[in-house]
Amino acid sequence: MSRRQAEEAVKRGKIIINGKKCAAGQKIVPEIDEITVDGVRVAPLRKKDRKKIYMMLNKPAGVITTMNDDRGRMCIADILKEYSGKIGGRIYPAGRLDMYSEGLLILTDDGEIANKIMHPKNQISKIYHATLKGELNAGIIKKLAEPIEIEGKMTSPAKIGVIEMKNGKTKLKIEIFEGRNRQIRRMCENSGLFLLKLKRICVGKLNIGTLKPGDWRYLNRNEINYLKEL
Repeated sequence: MSRRQAEEAVKRGKIIINGKKCAAGQKIVPEIDEITVDGVRVAPLRKKDRKKIYMMLNKPAGVITTMNDDRGRMCIADILKEYSGKIGGRIYPAGRLDMYSEGLLILTDDGEIANKIMHPKNQISKIYHATLKGELNAGIIKKLAEPIEIEGKMTSPAKIGVIEMKNGKTKLKIEIFEGRNRQIRRMCENSGLFLLKLKRICVGKLNIGTLKPGDWRYLNRNEINYLKEL
């Protein structure tokens, strides 16, 4: 239908989104929201030649990993707002970092790739730099690497290496393979450790490199091909 016809259909209550009448100007997520017209469910039309968007962002600490927040906290969309014209499409984070963590996030409008990155069964490596209080001994680092139970399931063992120990702090390189909810923070709590800072450096073979907090870039062809081959 034309735009005018669509506006008229909205006014007459013919368009329903998630079981409720559509409002004029209402925003939707085509891949998530259920839309019906005159009782018939419709799917979004896509141009066959439309290119997917693949980006990486260095999320600063204090930012929520979501595209909107009903509590008014700063989120990913706020960081990308000034760049939205350059990005050229609607994107979403493939995976999460909690509010107090920082580092690499993959952003895309490719749902298949996002699911590959996020699903624990794919065992995609994620590398973090973690700064903890105290100069830790080998025993406690070994305990930190052991599997723990999260939401009724045991995690895979982590790989941990020491980056440095000084001034009453220990900086570790931690590699996990599932990315379960707040996994590294829970590992630290389980071992009685106090986590001072957590930054994600890598997702699979994708590395944050020199990207500064709050900055983003498009993935290059080799990086995109790597994601498609996962």
